[in-house]
Amino acid sequence: MTSEPLPADQIRVVVVDDQELFRRGLTMLLGVEEGIEVVGEAGDGVEGTSLAAATAPDVVLLDIRMPKRTGIEACLAIKEAVPAAKIIMLTVSDEEADLYEAVKSGASGYLLKDSSIEEVAQAIRVVADGQSLISPSMAVKLIDEFKQMSRPERSHVPGLRLTERELEVLRLVARGMNNREIAKELFISENTVKNHVRNILEKLQLHSRMEAVMYAVKEKLLDLP
Repeated sequence: MTSEPLPADQIRVVVVDDQELFRRGLTMLLGVEEGIEVVGEAGDGVEGTSLAAATAPDVVLLDIRMPKRTGIEACLAIKEAVPAAKIIMLTVSDEEADLYEAVKSGASGYLLKDSSIEEVAQAIRVVADGQSLISPSMAVKLIDEFKQMSRPERSHVPGLRLTERELEVLRLVARGMNNREIAKELFISENTVKNHVRNILEKLQLHSRMEAVMYAVKEKLLDLP
C-alpha cells in the first residue's frame, strides 16, 4: 500500500460490501471521482470494522445485509472505534425498519444500490462536509415512522430547549433541505446554519441530522399533522 500523502482536501473512503463484483466496481468508479480516494475495501462487517479502525477514513460505505456482522452492527462498532468517520448505508433495502435502525446506529446517509455513481459520490461529499444525506422521500419515511410511534400519548418535552431559530432550522432539515438551501430560506449564512445544526445536535445529545429529526418528531418539537 502506498504511503504517499493525499491532498489535504481528499476524502478518504472505505467500501464494505460482501458482493465482490459490486464492491470492486464501486471502488474502481469512485477512484476516478475528483477529491475522493478509496483507501480500502472489505467483504464483511468484522473485516470492515477492523479496516476502518486501521485507516481512520472520513467516510465508510456499508451494506446492511452482510455475513459475520451486519451493517447496523458494523456501523455501531465503527462509530465507537472511529467517532469522526461518517457512515453511509448503501443497500438494496428500502424498508423503513432498516432506515430507522441505520439512523439510530449513527449513519449519516442512506442510499439504495440503484443510485448512480454521481449520486454516491455526491453523498460522500455531503456527509464528509458534516451534513446528512436526507432526501425528501427519506425524511417522509423517518417522520412517518416516528409519528406512528409517538401518537398514543402526549407527554411533556424534556427540559432540553431549542431556540426559535433552531426550531426553524430543524423544520427545514426535516423537509430534506441542505445547509445552502436553509441559508437561502432564512436569509442567513451557511456557516450560521452549520452552527445552529451543531447546537441542535449538542443540546439533544444526538449524532446526526436524521436522528435529530426523528427525535424532534417523537418529542413533539415539530408541528406535524
